[in-house]
Amino acid sequence: MSRVLSTEQAKSAIAQVQSIVNGGFTDQISALDAQGKILSDPNIWDGPLASQFRGSTWPETKAALDKAKQELEELRTQLDKISQDIFSAGGGA
Repeated sequence: MSRVLSTEQAKSAIAQVQSIVNGGFTDQISALDAQGKILSDPNIWDGPLASQFRGSTWPETKAALDKAKQELEELRTQLDKISQDIFSAGGGA
């Protein structure tokens, strides 16, 4: 038989992670994306370093932000399912 444990500390940690993700972290990633798009417009910002930003810095950063946002959303979904399963198995609410 496998062990099922659901402490108050676990419940609190899950709630904190969900609060961070739900509380705007993914919104902040979207806000960064919006500003990156603005800075990628050569009619707004141009020059050698701006060109470097447009060509490599921002595309690489945007890809990392998109991946982080996707993984955070997956984490939130997994935490919901895992916590429901554990709390149900352990008789908790």
